[in-house]
Amino acid sequence: MKITRIEIYRYSIPTEPFVIATGTMHYAQNVLIRILTGSGIYGMGECSAFPMIVGESQDTCLAMAKEFARILIGKDPLDIPDRMNDLLGYAAHNSTIKSAFDMALFDIAAKNAKQPLYKFLGGERRIVETDMTIGIGMPENMANAAVTFKNKGCSIIKIKLGKDVHTDIERVRQIRAAIGDDVVLRLDANQGWCFDEALFALGALEPFDIQFCEQPMRTWYDDKLPELRANSRIKIMADESCYNHHDARKLINSGSVDYLNIKFSKSGGILEAQKIHEIALQTGVKCMIGGMLETRLALSANLHFALASPNVIFFDMDSALLGHLTDPVNGGLTYNGYQVDVPDTPGIGADVKPEFLKACESWMI
Repeated sequence: MKITRIEIYRYSIPTEPFVIATGTMHYAQNVLIRILTGSGIYGMGECSAFPMIVGESQDTCLAMAKEFARILIGKDPLDIPDRMNDLLGYAAHNSTIKSAFDMALFDIAAKNAKQPLYKFLGGERRIVETDMTIGIGMPENMANAAVTFKNKGCSIIKIKLGKDVHTDIERVRQIRAAIGDDVVLRLDANQGWCFDEALFALGALEPFDIQFCEQPMRTWYDDKLPELRANSRIKIMADESCYNHHDARKLINSGSVDYLNIKFSKSGGILEAQKIHEIALQTGVKCMIGGMLETRLALSANLHFALASPNVIFFDMDSALLGHLTDPVNGGLTYNGYQVDVPDTPGIGADVKPEFLKACESWMI
C-alpha cells in the first residue's frame, strides 16, 4: 500500500467565546487531513491549534501540513513509526499538525485490518463519562452554568481558573455552594498562578472537595512542582508540562505530579501518546484523555485510544458540547447525556460531511 494523495483543509469551526487563563478562543482553529492510498482506503485526521498553549496556529499548521504531505507521498502508510519519524526528521516540534497525520495513518491501519481503532489498539469497547468545562467568568455566572450542567445530568465539572487567585477561590466557593456535594469538581488553572499563588490557592480550596488541579503553574516553574505537591492535599495533574514520554518520565521520577493529561495536540498523536501511557502504567500514575476544541472526528480517535489504555481513567471530551455552532461530522463519537461511545465500524468511524468540506479552503498534494 502506498500514499497517493493528501488533502489538507482549513477546518474552521465557529464557537461561542471560550475563556481560559492564557486567552480567549472565538473559533476552533482546526485542520483536517485526508490521506488517500492506492488501495482505495483513506484515513481522516484532525488537529485543533491552540496557539497560546502549543505555539501553533491554524496557519502554521497548514504551512507545515503541505511540507509534511510532500514527504509522505509514495510511502507505506501502514508503517506508522517510520512515517512519523519521517516528519520528525524534517522538523522538530509542531506536535499539533503532526497529530492529524498520525491520526489519519492509524485510521488507515485500522481500516486495513477491518477493525475499529480501539480493537486494533488492543482495547475493548465501553461507555465512559466526560466532564463538562466551565470557562472563566464572573463567579455567579460560573455557578449558574454549573447548576445548568447538574440539572442536565452532569456529575463531573471542570472549572477553569488562573486569572486572579482570590477571585478564583470565590469562583469555586460559589460553584460548590450552588451544586452541593454530589458533583465531582476538577480545577484547571492553565498555568495561571505562580508558586506562591498556587500554594495559597490549593490550601484555600481544599475544603471544597476537589478531585485534582490541572497545571497550576507555568511550565517554567516545573522545578517547584515537587514542593507544591508535597504541600498540597489536592492532587496535581500535569498538562502543559507533559508533551512527550520524556516529560512524563521526568515528572513522575521527580515526584512532581499525581496524574498526567494526555492530548494528541501535545504528543503529536497516538504513537507518542501510547509511550506516555506506558510510562504512566509502569509507575501507576493515572491519566486523563483531553483535547483542545476538536470536533467529534478527533474526539472519536481520542476515545478509541483511551479504550485501549487502561491507565486512562479520567475523560475530558466535552469540546463538541462547549459551544460549537456547527457539527460537520458524519458518524463518530456519540453523546448520551454526558456518556460517550464510539461506533463499532472499521477505523475511527468518523468522516466529514462533503458539503462542509466543499466550503473549506483546501490544498491537494
